[in-house]
Amino acid sequence: LGREPLTPALVRRLLRAFVESHRGLSDRARVRVRFEQLLRRPALASAHSGWRAYPVTVAGLLEHGQLQLELGVTVTYSSTCPCSAALARQLIQRRFAEDFPAELPVARERVLAWLGSEQGIAATPHSQRSHAEIRVRLLPGFGDFPVRELIDLAEGALATPVQAAVKREDEQAFAALNAAHAMFCEDAARRLKRALERDERFLDFWVRASHLESLHPHDAVAIAVKGVPGGYRAGLHD
Repeated sequence: LGREPLTPALVRRLLRAFVESHRGLSDRARVRVRFEQLLRRPALASAHSGWRAYPVTVAGLLEHGQLQLELGVTVTYSSTCPCSAALARQLIQRRFAEDFPAELPVARERVLAWLGSEQGIAATPHSQRSHAEIRVRLLPGFGDFPVRELIDLAEGALATPVQAAVKREDEQAFAALNAAHAMFCEDAARRLKRALERDERFLDFWVRASHLESLHPHDAVAIAVKGVPGGYRAGLHD
């Protein structure tokens, strides 16, 4: 592991060496490697960029001569509660009705000024930092572990990954993305499930979307699997 890149071929050789060194004692070997993958990410609107560190797990199991390879990544994103957003809109409507009685004419300029004031923001929806843990079983024949591809797929499906470089215009763009992609944890799990089902390179997958609630003293969690016979189960997975 210290002499060459971590590839499926290296994991296969390593596991075969484990089994060979214990011939007559065992026909099963397993290895798990954890590390952080650094990726440079551009800002949403400005010309800046920054580095993000993504937790990655590579695991291999050799049993009765059959090899299984698993790749896991964790992606951090922002989740805005759709229910909270709807409740906030209701309060803004109520405040508007109070400030602009129906019997009085309303000038467009006055409404625009009201919308840009603190008075026009009667409530804001709650959102929170969230984590998507993804594990996929790979088809044989991979030359490299598709770490970046899996991260890109997950962030594209979720649409609101946390940012490495943020200026005012980037924060505004991030706020717009959150408004356009409000989601419960179940929604996040469905988004990831649909994206993973379209990728034929993955034999099976397991997803856990955890929203670290800013409203409740507990997390909201949803789990999704591909649903293949003998594959990952919807319960907790170690």
